[in-house]
Amino acid sequence: MATEILPPVTELKPIPAGRRAGIDRALALRPAIEAFATEVVGEGLRNVYLVGSGGGLLTHEGLQYLLETRSGKIPTSAISANEFIFRSPAALGRGSLVVLASNTGTTPEVVEAARFAKARGATVASATRLADSALARASDVAWTYGDDTGIGDPKEFALALLGLALLRASGEMDADEQAAHIRTLEALPSALIDVVRQGEDLNRTIAQGCLSAEVIYVIGGGPNHGTAYGLSMCYLQEMQWRHAASFDSAEFLHGAMEVVAGDQPVIQYLGEEATRPIDERAKRFLEKYTSRAFYVDSKDFRMPGIEDAERPFASHFVLDALMSRLAQHFEAVSGHDLKNRRYMFKVEY
Repeated sequence: MATEILPPVTELKPIPAGRRAGIDRALALRPAIEAFATEVVGEGLRNVYLVGSGGGLLTHEGLQYLLETRSGKIPTSAISANEFIFRSPAALGRGSLVVLASNTGTTPEVVEAARFAKARGATVASATRLADSALARASDVAWTYGDDTGIGDPKEFALALLGLALLRASGEMDADEQAAHIRTLEALPSALIDVVRQGEDLNRTIAQGCLSAEVIYVIGGGPNHGTAYGLSMCYLQEMQWRHAASFDSAEFLHGAMEVVAGDQPVIQYLGEEATRPIDERAKRFLEKYTSRAFYVDSKDFRMPGIEDAERPFASHFVLDALMSRLAQHFEAVSGHDLKNRRYMFKVEY
C-alpha cells in the first residue's frame, strides 16, 4: 500500500490569538464533574484506573500525580488500554472508577477497555472530543469539548477538575484550596498563549539545534515525564519519523546517561512540583557531560494571572503547551508535515 506523503512544510504555523474554545467548554463541565465525583465517592469509591493509549495515556500524568500525592484514600494507577484489558487487574470491579482519555474517541483498544471495565462492574468516565464517538457511547459519562484546535489540551483541564472534585468529595482538600486551583485553571488558557509566545526563541533554538541529530533524548520528572514521553513518541517518532527516546529524569541516571557524551542532544523539561530536585540532579549531569542539552524550565516563564503559590500546580500545563509548540517548530525546520504517517490510520495494526 503506497503511503501518501504530504508536501513539505516551509512556514511555522502562527500562534493562535485567542483562548481555545475546547478548554472553555471543558471548564464549563465543572458542575457536572463535581456532581459525578460526589456521587462515586458517596457510593464507595475503592480505586481509580487511568486508561488510554499513546497521547491519551500521557494525558493522565497530571491527574495521576495529583491523586497519588494528595490522596490516602483513593489508590490510583495509570495503564495502557490493551495492557489494562489483558492484565485484568484483580481489584477492578464494583467501586472502581475507570477514566479514559482519547481525543478522537475511536482508538479501538481504548473503546474496548471501556466496555471491559463496564462488564467488570466499574463506573466508566471518559474525556473525549465528540459526544457521538464510540468511546463516549461506551462510557457511563463522557465529558466532551468539541474543539481540538489551539493551545492547551481540554482533556487535561477536564481531568484536573475531576481530580480536584474527588479530593474535595473524599475530604482530602478543603474548599479554599480547591477554589485556588479552579482560579488557576480558569486563568491558564490565556496564560498559556503568553507563555508560548515567550518560548518562541527557545523552541526555535531547540528545533534547529536537533535538526541533524541521529537520535534525540527527552527527559522529565514527576508529571512532566508525560511531557517528555509525548514529545519523543507522539511528536518526534510518530509525526516527524525521528529516532527519539524519553526517560524519567530519575531513571535517566540509572542507565541511559551512558550514551550521553560530546554533543548528544538532550531536551529536558523542568517543572515546579515537589519532584523538581530529581530534575535538577539530572540537569547537573547534563551540564557537565553534553554540550547540546536544552532546558525548558517553567521557572523561566511568566504566568500571567497565576498566583505564585499556584505555580507548582500550573507548571505541568505550561510545559505541555511549550512541548506541543516545539513540535510545530520541528515541523517548520524539517519540512516534514506533522500529519504525515506511514502506518497510523492507514494500515491494519
